[in-house]
Amino acid sequence: MTIVYILAAILIFGILVAVHEFGHFIAAKLCGVRVNEFSIGMGPLLWHKETEETQYSWRLLPIGGYCAMEGEDEDSGDTRSFVRQKTWKKLAILAAGPLMNFLTGLLIVLALYAGATGFYTDQITGFAPGFALEGEDGLMEGDVFYKIDGYRTYLRGDAQLFLSYHQGDTIDLEVIRDGEKVVLEDFPMTRQTYTDSEGQEYTGFGLYVGVHVTEGSLLTWLQYSWYQALDFVQLVWFSLVQLVTGGASMQDLSGPVGIVSTITEVGTSAESAGAAWSQIIYFAALLAVNLAVMNLLPIPALDGGRIFFLLVDAVAMLLFRRRVPEKYQAAVNTAGFVLLMGFMLLVTLQDVWKLVR
Repeated sequence: MTIVYILAAILIFGILVAVHEFGHFIAAKLCGVRVNEFSIGMGPLLWHKETEETQYSWRLLPIGGYCAMEGEDEDSGDTRSFVRQKTWKKLAILAAGPLMNFLTGLLIVLALYAGATGFYTDQITGFAPGFALEGEDGLMEGDVFYKIDGYRTYLRGDAQLFLSYHQGDTIDLEVIRDGEKVVLEDFPMTRQTYTDSEGQEYTGFGLYVGVHVTEGSLLTWLQYSWYQALDFVQLVWFSLVQLVTGGASMQDLSGPVGIVSTITEVGTSAESAGAAWSQIIYFAALLAVNLAVMNLLPIPALDGGRIFFLLVDAVAMLLFRRRVPEKYQAAVNTAGFVLLMGFMLLVTLQDVWKLVR
C-alpha cells in the first residue's frame, strides 16, 4: 500500500497546483485577458485542443499545471495582454490562484465534517496540586480557551500547541467563562515543577486541559468548518513566526519530498484504510490552505511578490506619476525565482537526507 500512498501524495500536490492555476485562468478570462495556454500537468504533451485564442493541454507529469497569459511579464503590444490591464484586474487575477487553493481546502473540510455529531475545543478541566492562580481573578475549572498570546484557539489541540511554545514570565490569555469572555493580560503564569495525578513530577503550567464539546448542527458544521480553515491559516503564520524568532529551525521545514513522505507515513500508520484516507484528505486540506498563504507572501516570483509590486506601482503613480519600469520588476522576479528554487533545492535535499539517514 505504500506505493499507493506515494502516488496519492504526488497526485494531491499536482491537483492543488493545477487548481491554483485554474484560479488564475478563470479570473483572466473574466477580466478579458488573453490566455495562450492552460495546461493540466507538466512535461511532454499528451493531448491538446486549440480554440480561437487558447490551447487547452493535458501533459504527462501530474505535478501541477500552468496558465500562460499574453504579456504576463512584458508588454507584447496586445491590448488584451496582462500588463495592459487596470491594477484592480491584475490584483484579481493574481489573488485568484491563492483564493482557489483556500476555497479548495475549505470545501474539503466541509466534506470531512459533514455529519459530525460534535466539535471539540480546549477547556481547563483541573489544576495540578500547588497551582496558585485558581479563582475568579485567575483561571477556573471549566474555562474554555479563546486566545493565547494573541493566537485564537479555534479547535482542540490549539491551546496545548501555543502553550508549548510560550516563553516568558507572563502570558496573555482570553477564556470563555459562563458565556462571557474573560481577559487576563500579562498573567503571571510560568513553567514550574508540578506533580501529576500519578505522583510524577513534570515541568509545565499546572493546567489540566480537556475537551469542550459543542453539539453538531448545520450552523456549527458551517462555523467549525470555517474555523478549521482559519486555523490552517493561523498555523502557517504561527510556523513562520516561530521560524523567524527561533522557535523553529530549517530542519522543521518540508518540501515536496517531505510532503510525500508525511502523507505516506500518515497512510501507513493509520488503523484502517478508511482512517488512512480520511487523514490524507485532511492533510490535503491543510496543504491547500498552506499553498494559499505561502503564495501571498510578498516574495518575488510568488503571487504575493507580484501583488506587492502592483501596490508599489500604484503608490509611485500617485506620488510621482511614474511606474516602476517592467524590466526592473522582471529582474527582481527572476532573481527571486532563482533564490526560491535554490531554497527549495536545499529543503528537498534536507528531506532526502532525513529519509536515507
